[in-house]
Amino acid sequence: MTASRVVAEGLAFPEGPAFEPDGTLWWVEIDGSVLGCRRNDGSIDRRVIGGKPNGLAFDKAGELWICDQGANAVRRHDPLTGETATIVSAIDGKPLGKPNDLAFDAMGNLVFTCPNDARQEPNGYICCLGTDGGLHRIANGLFFPNGLAFTPDGAHLVVAETYRHRLWKGVWDPFKRVWVDPQPWIEVGGPIGPDGMAFANDGLLYVAIFGQGLVRLFDHNGGPKGTIATPGQRPTNVAFDPSGQQGLVVTEAEHGQLLSYPSIRSLPVLFPRSS
Repeated sequence: MTASRVVAEGLAFPEGPAFEPDGTLWWVEIDGSVLGCRRNDGSIDRRVIGGKPNGLAFDKAGELWICDQGANAVRRHDPLTGETATIVSAIDGKPLGKPNDLAFDAMGNLVFTCPNDARQEPNGYICCLGTDGGLHRIANGLFFPNGLAFTPDGAHLVVAETYRHRLWKGVWDPFKRVWVDPQPWIEVGGPIGPDGMAFANDGLLYVAIFGQGLVRLFDHNGGPKGTIATPGQRPTNVAFDPSGQQGLVVTEAEHGQLLSYPSIRSLPVLFPRSS
């Protein structure tokens, strides 16, 4: 069993871990309306920002972007000033469908999922907010689209469809901002399904499987490469520490913890182009 250690606890449904280059760790707490931060000296800062913050990602300018499923909005937070602003809250004249998770491509386009509580009917969708400020849908008709990640080479986008227990994969065109020919790629099983995910530099994909107490690993062809057990049954997301100190970090909602797996690191290995 891979050894883990608790780096933060007593959290109210933690999600969306994200690292600054120096190893400072950020997360959100859905049930606490909290944006949290753990610095390299071990000190922890928790800020109440309102709403139900879910996904979290840094842009190239060092600002945090937050999916807020309570406010039906994508928000931006400046860590230096502590100010949070709503960037988008509607599409096609309607409120966003409970934004969940988000990721930037290499050009700075932001892709985010809107599951819209699509557990019984396939009314979840995925959006792209372009660098020009334009917002459009890139996929429709999904059962709870959730975590997502770009392959290390940026050529493909992978998205979790939680309530069909699968991952989708398709070519990503950052210029036209379209997801080309996405197809079901990996079936991960239930009872609930895949949540957040992250690629290591060597091409292995780490996927939190909510309800199974596992992080599952897959190679660039979708083949299974192992599992990591978590103390609770509800791992929600994963992220790699670029400084190497924390290794793989997992947010776990059943026990309200941030877990560090220091021996699992994203090594700088050349990644073969995705198939």
